[in-house]
Amino acid sequence: MSPLPTDQAGFQGSIYFLINLFYNNITPSVFFWSKSTHSIKKHTYLCPHSSYRQTGPQLVPFSEKTLSVQVCRELESIIFFTHLWPLLNKRQVVTGHQFILSRMIYSVFIKRGLLFALFSLVFVTACKTSQKTGTSKDNIVKLDTLVVGSEKEKPVYHGSETRINDIIHTKLEVKFDWAKTYMYGKATITARPYFYPTSVIDLDARGMDINEVALLKGADKTKLNYTYKEDVLHIQLNKEYTRNDTFGLYIDYTSKPNELKVKGGSEAIKDDKGLYFINPDGKEKDKPQQIWTQGETQSNSVWFPCIDKPNEKMTDEIFITVDKKFTTLSNGELTDQKDNADGTRTYHWKMDLPHSTYLVMMAIGEFSIVKDKWRNKEVNYYMEKDYEPYAKNIFGNTPEMIETFSNKLGVPFVWNKYAQIIVRDYVSGAMENTTATLHGDFLNQTDREMLDHDYEDVISHELFHQWFGDLVTCESWSNLPVNESFADYGEYIWRENKYGRDAADAHHRETLDKYLKESRRKQVSIVRYYYENREDVFDAHTYEKGGCVLHMLRKYTGDEAFYASLKLYLENNKFGSAEMANLRLAFEKITGEDLNWFFNQWFFSAGHPDLEISHHYSDAKQKYTVTIEQKQDLKTSSLYKLPIDVDIYSGGKVERKRVVVEKQKQEIEFDLPVKPELVNVDAEKMLVCVKTETGKTPQELAFQYHHAPLYEDRTEALFNLVKTPQEPQYMECILSALDDNYWEIRLLAISGLSEILKGNETVIKEKLMRIAVKDSKSLVRAEAITFLSQNFKDKDLMSLYKNAVNDRSYAVISEALSAIDKLDSTQSMAIAKTLESEKNEQILTSVMDIYARNGSDENNDFFIKSADRFKGYWKISYASMYGDFLKRCSDESVNKALPVFESIAKDGNQFVKFYGRRALKDLVSMYGEKETKLNAKLKDTKPADPSGIKAEITKVQAQKKKISDLLDSLPEK
Repeated sequence: MSPLPTDQAGFQGSIYFLINLFYNNITPSVFFWSKSTHSIKKHTYLCPHSSYRQTGPQLVPFSEKTLSVQVCRELESIIFFTHLWPLLNKRQVVTGHQFILSRMIYSVFIKRGLLFALFSLVFVTACKTSQKTGTSKDNIVKLDTLVVGSEKEKPVYHGSETRINDIIHTKLEVKFDWAKTYMYGKATITARPYFYPTSVIDLDARGMDINEVALLKGADKTKLNYTYKEDVLHIQLNKEYTRNDTFGLYIDYTSKPNELKVKGGSEAIKDDKGLYFINPDGKEKDKPQQIWTQGETQSNSVWFPCIDKPNEKMTDEIFITVDKKFTTLSNGELTDQKDNADGTRTYHWKMDLPHSTYLVMMAIGEFSIVKDKWRNKEVNYYMEKDYEPYAKNIFGNTPEMIETFSNKLGVPFVWNKYAQIIVRDYVSGAMENTTATLHGDFLNQTDREMLDHDYEDVISHELFHQWFGDLVTCESWSNLPVNESFADYGEYIWRENKYGRDAADAHHRETLDKYLKESRRKQVSIVRYYYENREDVFDAHTYEKGGCVLHMLRKYTGDEAFYASLKLYLENNKFGSAEMANLRLAFEKITGEDLNWFFNQWFFSAGHPDLEISHHYSDAKQKYTVTIEQKQDLKTSSLYKLPIDVDIYSGGKVERKRVVVEKQKQEIEFDLPVKPELVNVDAEKMLVCVKTETGKTPQELAFQYHHAPLYEDRTEALFNLVKTPQEPQYMECILSALDDNYWEIRLLAISGLSEILKGNETVIKEKLMRIAVKDSKSLVRAEAITFLSQNFKDKDLMSLYKNAVNDRSYAVISEALSAIDKLDSTQSMAIAKTLESEKNEQILTSVMDIYARNGSDENNDFFIKSADRFKGYWKISYASMYGDFLKRCSDESVNKALPVFESIAKDGNQFVKFYGRRALKDLVSMYGEKETKLNAKLKDTKPADPSGIKAEITKVQAQKKKISDLLDSLPEK
């Protein structure tokens, strides 16, 4: 399961970002748009990574559990509209204590419509977790405190579900009533007692009408007595059965998902309705009719009776009857499809290998099927017609991913096919249903959009689940890390093998940061048996920290032992369920080492080490001393055993030594006749920790940038060099970083140029002009244009910007258009006009941005026609910019816009609705200001004939009243 990726996630992230932005800016930092994760991040070039000790107050994210939605909404709006919005509209670059609000923030928050970038992620993928976010600080806002106690204080132990009966096979026959949003189902279940004899069976069945329950014996049905309450179907069998017996059940039922009292959801999954009808009456313009399911955690029992527990495995088949225009997808093989006399078609899908109940799925809609293959197995992509041409752009690396994972794990992909489908209005990011992954529609991208950002991490994450989660499944939600930690690490493995170590390590850094952010508000063990709700385990501890710990385990044991252990674990537990102990035993079998110490401190204990590392060389003693002190609170956290690799660079050679830190403060001495060029602690950059390192000179940091091999070696060097920007090594490394092999470091370097701009304008301008044209990564080209437009007003840049408008990258075009506007608004208006027909929301928001600055009534039709082109959170950008534009326009244009704002203010998304109302309130305020100015003019000038001014006042009052009346008629919620 992946939660919604950060650029698709919602409201809470904006709270976290905005409060940190305006109340935590005493720490030197750069906020930037993460091109790899599409999220707002604190850029660590001017501020140590979050793994390094921060000065100043640290803000603790909150969630809707601690603040009501209304409070969150008002708090966000206050900060945004009183601070950030005016600032961004003025295109100011804020400096002070090395705090920079870059032009990129404007692009992301306003022009690109992503006001609500979630800081964790979301996972964002039905498998990558999105974070509950928000912040509080005593000297800002007084909030109720969310107290997170230790696991010993939690009241309920959650182990594996006791198995009384075992379902062997389920056959489903389903058809649908779109008007009622009902599913009519018939379930034929083959089961047996698990071990002890029993005469009853309990099935999970949520919100159903149960029409018939019978015992099947061949073709004969015998009615059985049953009770149905509290979502449990309790069936009295005709006799007592033993584990050597099987029995058949027939259940006729009606699923009513839209009448179900939804119990909630998780940070990764918005709700648990199980079965979803999308646009069932077909009335929503530009939205297809679809049906799809979401089983995790225990929601498949909404649409078929089952034992809805992760340790229950079965085979299944499903007969889906739908209108002939629809295509269907389910687990396993499509064995047959038959046309019926009533104009429907019945599809027969069969899954002949056992898998967990929550992994059963179906999806229905008008899809094009783009076929691919891996080793003669079908690999298919189910797309909406408009995105069929881009299916291979989006999913085309899937066969190579399957090959990579099969080879690395030593266990070939076992299932008979692999399909991926993109659906509308999905409640999370993606879901790893066996053989049939379901993705949210954020994956619908054109080839041009993918130049700037793709969702390959989501695709690799869900695919890795076909081994970890589907082939071997967590036996309880307490052991979810054997699913999700692995899927998170699968992203690293794919990046490493396809794109190299730098790309993988950049992912590792982002992943670790997500966990460390969450750790500021809670610290729990990765595997946890005590929790309030099973959905609580879908968090950055299970996902991101777990993935980082697996990386650390790999670096400790070595690649050969790591992958051999995973192979043994998969083979020992295939088609079954497992817990973390099974993984430990596999590693111990392969390595011959007792690894309880590692698993206990990392998987079964909360927290992480907080390390202070210092360096000292004694010429007299010819000894180099590294002092490592564990600073975490030992009352609440462990004293860690830390195997650490140390690389010593001396005389043109590098030697690696492994040391083990076990004390609270430990000195490690190396006999060295001369001071080395560099001593690189944690040379593999594998430690899950917060880290402060002192004692390295600028010369040593520059050496580290140029000679240490890893992505994090170079970023760590830059992060520390920025503390002394006056040193020549800073400028030399920053300029070198502009040509780094990895694009994120080149991006990082651009953000650090502000520190050396004065006196070096010519060389920086020349380098950035080259980068803006020739860099291979579109986001680096875009950022180069951003920096140039912020810092240089030279007219000779106009030709570069105009050429950039013809770039294929939407990010580059967007930044180029803004840059042109700074030099010549007449030309930017003309270019904006040519872009009005583009479908990409980023470009459309750029056009709106230009019109909001320079436009007039003649541009109003563009806004009116664009109203239906923005979906979801993009509507927020649309409403905000349109409202600003109307302040430049006549009453006639305002009146034409009112129905548009009325529609936005009635949107089903409460945050979109809020900004629709906010735009109307701004218009009321605008007319109120006009009225005040006219009254002052009437009073101060005392004209001989006041009738003209009075008429204007009357007209303004009428307009204000019209908008006020519209506001009053709209629902607050």
